[in-house]
Amino acid sequence: MEKLEHLKSAVAALSEISENEKNGFINLVSRYLSGEAQHIEWSKIQTPTNEVVVPYDTLSPSPDDPAETKKLLDKLVVLKLNGGLGTTMGCTGPKSVIEVRNGLTFLDLIVIQIENLNSKYGCNVPLVLMNSFNTHDDTLKIVDKYSNSNIEIHTFNQSQYPRLVVEDFAPLPSKGQHGKDGWYPPGHGDVFPSLMNSGKLDAFLSQGKEYVFVANSDNLGAIVDMKILNHLVQNKNEYCMEVTPKTLADVKGGTLISYEGKVQLLEIAQVPDEHVNEFKSIEKFKIFNTNNLWVNLNAIKRLVEADALKMEIIPNPKEVNGIKVLQLETAAGAAIRFFDHAIGINVPRSRFLPVKATSDLLLVQSDLYTLVDGFVIRNKDRANPTNPSIELGPEFKKVGNFLSRFKSIPSIIELDSLKVTGDVWFGAGIVLKGKVSIAAKPGVKLEIPDGAVIEKKEINVPEDI
Repeated sequence: MEKLEHLKSAVAALSEISENEKNGFINLVSRYLSGEAQHIEWSKIQTPTNEVVVPYDTLSPSPDDPAETKKLLDKLVVLKLNGGLGTTMGCTGPKSVIEVRNGLTFLDLIVIQIENLNSKYGCNVPLVLMNSFNTHDDTLKIVDKYSNSNIEIHTFNQSQYPRLVVEDFAPLPSKGQHGKDGWYPPGHGDVFPSLMNSGKLDAFLSQGKEYVFVANSDNLGAIVDMKILNHLVQNKNEYCMEVTPKTLADVKGGTLISYEGKVQLLEIAQVPDEHVNEFKSIEKFKIFNTNNLWVNLNAIKRLVEADALKMEIIPNPKEVNGIKVLQLETAAGAAIRFFDHAIGINVPRSRFLPVKATSDLLLVQSDLYTLVDGFVIRNKDRANPTNPSIELGPEFKKVGNFLSRFKSIPSIIELDSLKVTGDVWFGAGIVLKGKVSIAAKPGVKLEIPDGAVIEKKEINVPEDI
């Protein structure tokens, strides 16, 4: 434990972070070093029953009476995880300010949705953004534009921890790395202690708030659901994870299991090698975590104060300027096993619409969806319940490039799959149907003309259209 003593004194000398952050970090590292990771015995894993993972259609209807609805909503706080940057999509700044549709950003849509709720029911549902040190300054500037809205917006920062140098287990900032590169945000499992340390948790409790609905800011399907909130309040569930049936695109997602009488999250990283294929199968593990989480605020307070939230540690190795470093992270979903009467709810796929790449942007900007009151709603004209699979080449990876390569987004209501590679440019009013593959030859610019209808085709040269 000599390692830990050295680390403690080095961390104590870091002036950039608070005592809470220093303690939280040292706790995390000592848990990691003691190797206390929970060992999962595969034979003990059970498929959860409908009592534990409740089918959405079996929930009681939410109250008809607007006064009852207001009473419920006044117990709610909406929290969006806003720590991520838009770098993978070629954007600087927080990912939540990427324009999704009609010139509106993720954040605009979230604000419009909650404003509508507040106006309709005369309630006060606050929006809370958990930022990281990467997104904090930009977010504050952006939130300013909502100052006249019918919504109270709060922001707080998740913890800032020093990256660990693998070689000698010293904090990277002690080695003269004082810029942002020396630090990392320790995953969204940090939402519970950070909400508490920010003082926001106590403030909400004193206003009579009872539940927080936590979701990723890039999940367009994560909207306030009265049936879920009503169910949790009625049944006194301290924690609820929304899960949804796996498709082949989701085989790596964490799943809920019953284990020694508790419901818990099983992530692919915890699965022994010989069982990975079984984990990925849609037969045995039929659902996955959407990261839409509903959590009781009093329970968070109780568990954080008791230091009881010991979620699995996810070691994330990185390299910074040629130095091998380690970031220790935790996930909010893994906290499910520490809460009383925790459940999953098996929700419709529409509550999981994440935008992780420009291929997802293509879906939500197309005629497959419409925008109503800030909600992105799927077009009834598409018969197939699953979305088309979209693969765009590296030329489309950045949002700017993606937008410039489409004069307008094609109609894809009848599309099964689209694969685009090479220097391809799309005109306006194009219709894509069935299975379509468009591959420009290296060094050749391939332009798809305005109004083209492409059905079940493979296109390599203009003549193929």
